[in-house]
Amino acid sequence: MNAQEDKTKRPSPPDSAYGSTKNGTKISINYSQPSVKGRTIGKDLEPLPGQVWRTGANEATVFEVSRDVKIEGKKLAAGKYSLFSILENGEWTVIFNKTWDEWGTKYKAADDVLRVKVKDEKAKTFTEKMKFSISNKGEVELLWGDHELEFDVE
Repeated sequence: MNAQEDKTKRPSPPDSAYGSTKNGTKISINYSQPSVKGRTIGKDLEPLPGQVWRTGANEATVFEVSRDVKIEGKKLAAGKYSLFSILENGEWTVIFNKTWDEWGTKYKAADDVLRVKVKDEKAKTFTEKMKFSISNKGEVELLWGDHELEFDVE
C-alpha cells in the first residue's frame, strides 16, 4: 500500500487564503502555487493570451463562500467553485465553475456559473510564486509575476 503523496513536496506546492467580507461572509481559496522560474508569463507560461487557465497548478483552484455574495456586482450563491481565468488584452475574465473537485485542466464551459471581467494591473513587485490574498473587506487579490488581479466580494 502506497503512502499518500506529500503535496508540500510538489514543484507547485499547495497554499490557501482566507478572509471575510464586511458582513462576515467567510471566503477561502485553496490552490497550488506555480513558480515563474525565469519563464515569461503569456509566452512560455500560463496564462496564455485568450486561453482558459486553471488559475494555479495541479488540482482545480477552489473558491468557497459561506453565504450568497456579489462578485464585482454579480450574484454568486454560497458554495464551492473551481476558479478559472482568461487573460487577454489587459483584462482578466474570472470564471467560477460549479465542478470544483477535479484536476485543474478539466474545464467545461457548460459548468460555468459566473464570469466577471477585471483590469490586469501591473504589480508593484514581481511575485515568483503565485499568491492569493483576501483583505478584511472582501477584496481578493492574485499576484503572479508582474500581474495583479483584484475583484471584490460583497
